[in-house]
Amino acid sequence: MRKSLLWAVALSLLAFPVVLQAQEQAAVAKIRAAEEQLTGFYKQRQVKDLAAMLDEDFVITFEDGSTLSKTGYISFMAAPSDHIEEAEMSDLKIRIHGTTGVVTGVYHERGTTKGKPYDYHDRFTDIWKRKNGDWLLIASHYAVPFKE
Repeated sequence: MRKSLLWAVALSLLAFPVVLQAQEQAAVAKIRAAEEQLTGFYKQRQVKDLAAMLDEDFVITFEDGSTLSKTGYISFMAAPSDHIEEAEMSDLKIRIHGTTGVVTGVYHERGTTKGKPYDYHDRFTDIWKRKNGDWLLIASHYAVPFKE
């Protein structure tokens, strides 16, 4: 009986890392899908859908150092004078730390604002938090890549 119990405990301990890895892979897949969905909502100006993905305490920091809250960001992205032709992410790295996901990557956006063309190439960091089973974006930071 004791030997069976020891074997059961040993097998449980061996299986634990496999279970954790599977949970982490599932979280990475969900966050990757959320990033793609968020970018699509932003590009198509689907304000209501995008807002639902943002935590109430969401804050974004732009390349110039300015910041906006959730309400400010929603107002900013809904501006009718902007037209996004291209919005894409690449080189995504997603790390999971419990109920927090950290995403780093490259962002490219091209379009027009107030009739003038723009073409942004940025590095970004997004912080996601799992709340009540959903992943919500709690912070975004964009920076112009350093060029030598």
